[in-house]
Amino acid sequence: MIRYRLKELIADKEFSERRKITLIEIAEKTGIARSTLSRLMSTTGYNTTTDVIDKLCKFFNCQTNQVAEYVADPDN
Repeated sequence: MIRYRLKELIADKEFSERRKITLIEIAEKTGIARSTLSRLMSTTGYNTTTDVIDKLCKFFNCQTNQVAEYVADPDN
């Protein structure tokens, strides 16, 4: 399954910039709906588009493998 690392990216950015980063700020600066960001953070197996991943990479100045990672499903 794909796991999104949005919580970790936010924490890293907050630490490096020494300020609070909200989902509202990310939504406003990226054009991604706040509800989509919330689902990325909390819904296991959420399916999103490459456009969303691209916007997150631009906002966090990172590569795609820092936004999402593959985690083997323990049931298979």
